[in-house]
Amino acid sequence: MDLHMSDQMKNLVWQPIKNAPCCGKAYVCRLCHDAEEDHQMDRFLVKEVQCSVCTTVQQAQQTCVECNVTFGEYYCDICHLFDKDKKQYHCQPCGICRIGPREKYFHCEKCNLCLAGDLRGNHKCVENVSRQNCPVCMEDIHTSRIGAQILPCGHLLHKTCFDDMVQTGAYRCPLCMHSAWNMEHNWEQMDKEITQSPMPTEYQDATVKIICNDCQTHCTVPFHVLGMKCSGCGSYNTAQNGGLIRQSREPQPQEPEQQPQSPLPEP
Repeated sequence: MDLHMSDQMKNLVWQPIKNAPCCGKAYVCRLCHDAEEDHQMDRFLVKEVQCSVCTTVQQAQQTCVECNVTFGEYYCDICHLFDKDKKQYHCQPCGICRIGPREKYFHCEKCNLCLAGDLRGNHKCVENVSRQNCPVCMEDIHTSRIGAQILPCGHLLHKTCFDDMVQTGAYRCPLCMHSAWNMEHNWEQMDKEITQSPMPTEYQDATVKIICNDCQTHCTVPFHVLGMKCSGCGSYNTAQNGGLIRQSREPQPQEPEQQPQSPLPEP
């Protein structure tokens, strides 16, 4: 094909058309393929692409062998990802490309996930946490294009699912029930509300056994309908373990009745 292009045109990014190894159909990206077909394209098995400018079918690579247009400022020959430069890098342990820059992230071996550098030594590890589906929408997290929210307990949610959860007033991790963020201010507010709302007399001495979802402490605390406070960490994120324990009040001793005395006779 006799194709004449200016140098400026050649420097533009032209997304190539990928030949899906599963069904042989041509798609610009695997996501378009997956949306149309009843199966998923394995990005790692892509061998051929077709130039969207000169239509030359060729081995997957960064530049067209015929017209020299650039298929992608960033190209990964493992994932066969063509994209604009977003400081991407391929993480070998993750097995996929991540948006960088690489120097701002590290791969946690136990979590099996790339995390921001400021979380090194500063997060709770959960083994293979990203290989689990989001507990809210039950969709994949590891390869999702939606960012993940890391909870204090170490579990992951899609950022969008986390935001929706917060909007509904939910504050616990759906998996382990640990508080999903620092609730100290909320517990202080709860203290004030309980102080201003005393229980009726017949319940004022009642206690109950609880389990704290935040520190796992088992303790016996005063019962209140607004919430039971953990005596270990001060959290109200607790679960009642059993019924009310009523304290029997000892009867108050009564003073003996004084008998009326007859007046003494006058001498």
